[in-house]
Amino acid sequence: MVSDFRRKKLLHMYKFLDKDNSGSIDKKDFQLAAENAAKQRGWKEGDALYKECFDTIDLVWNALQRVGDANNDGEVSADEWVTMWDTISKSAADREWLTQYCKFIFKMQDYNNDGFIDSDDYVAAGKITGISQEDLLAAFLKLSQGKPKISLTDFQNLWDEYFLSEDPNAPGNYIAGKSSFD
Repeated sequence: MVSDFRRKKLLHMYKFLDKDNSGSIDKKDFQLAAENAAKQRGWKEGDALYKECFDTIDLVWNALQRVGDANNDGEVSADEWVTMWDTISKSAADREWLTQYCKFIFKMQDYNNDGFIDSDDYVAAGKITGISQEDLLAAFLKLSQGKPKISLTDFQNLWDEYFLSEDPNAPGNYIAGKSSFD
């Protein structure tokens, strides 16, 4: 069973992914996310990174629909989302798409493409969320646990903490730029 804290955390990310504010997540939301990501990074149709962005988003959506869309209606409801993460936390099966998604998000946040996320990268990537620079910097300090940069390995651990941990003090809770999920 998912704790109240974890449910709020999962629903915070769910609302972020619901790009068209329809109340459910569907393929259109992921296409909008890919368009926003490409625009934010300056990638144009025909660029290798543009194609990689859309290919990864398609892979993630197809997997999410397969494991999260319990009633096969082409959408993932909030309840299906939380149930999916509860199931995933109990089993390591069918997690390859999560690894790919995590690597994609890491790449999106690594603005200077040096293989690490530093505070400048994190703030630049977080601007689209509407979270203040001050809050983003504070979140980065929590995430990085005082280190100047976050490696992909560190980010993968933080990613797992965000989605799978019930611990309100886990550094990964700051991956979305804040730790309050009201």
